[in-house]
Amino acid sequence: MSETGTPADQENEIALLCVPFAGAGPSFFHPWRELAAGRWRVATVDLPGREKRLLEEPYGSVVEAAKAEIDRVVAELGEGTRTILFGHSLGAVLAYELAHLLGRRNVPVERLVVSGSPGPWTQRERRAAGLSGDEFLARVEEFAGFRHEALDHPEMRELILPALHADCSMHEAYVPSTDDLVTVPVVSLRGDHDGLVTAEEARQWKDATTGTFTYVEFPGDHMYLVDHGEQILDVIAAQTVT
Repeated sequence: MSETGTPADQENEIALLCVPFAGAGPSFFHPWRELAAGRWRVATVDLPGREKRLLEEPYGSVVEAAKAEIDRVVAELGEGTRTILFGHSLGAVLAYELAHLLGRRNVPVERLVVSGSPGPWTQRERRAAGLSGDEFLARVEEFAGFRHEALDHPEMRELILPALHADCSMHEAYVPSTDDLVTVPVVSLRGDHDGLVTAEEARQWKDATTGTFTYVEFPGDHMYLVDHGEQILDVIAAQTVT
């Protein structure tokens, strides 16, 4: 036990907290647990409207989601646990909000890794919010660069759409809750053929932190992370001081 009352093994543990992108649930990151074994404990943010919380109402605001989920996140991580935050697209701005909140809850954030996202103050010009039916799905597919096979099954489609609509709306309406910069190092990742986020926009995160900034590109489009989980974790490991 340390002087602060925190178990020594918890002080030495580093958790990688993964925040899902629009329409996704925590299961997307389950394969990362094996890939990260021996480096970090992989934890996830489990949002309402999907998977275990399918019947719960999705959030309509990124800031609301961060504030409402912070108790669950702290309980999942454990107070005093050194934490790396990873978020892709919608997950990036939600991770940014969580980074501000966790610092006040005795959960030391060691690094913020944002993926497929412009700086937190930059809003997307072309939007999916307000569209419906096939037009909405076509716009989401255009943004993501792929179509999830579950959307081709009517039953699954009806289950997924409410959360996907809500996620797109809150992402496109996002405005940071504070002008304060994060003080932790930021790593910004991007697919080199991302048609939704430019390299210049991905580098805007340099101005969101008072800490160091690193920019890394991978082969692929906006959803490059589907095929590059292991390489992403290697980059995070290379940037992390244990």
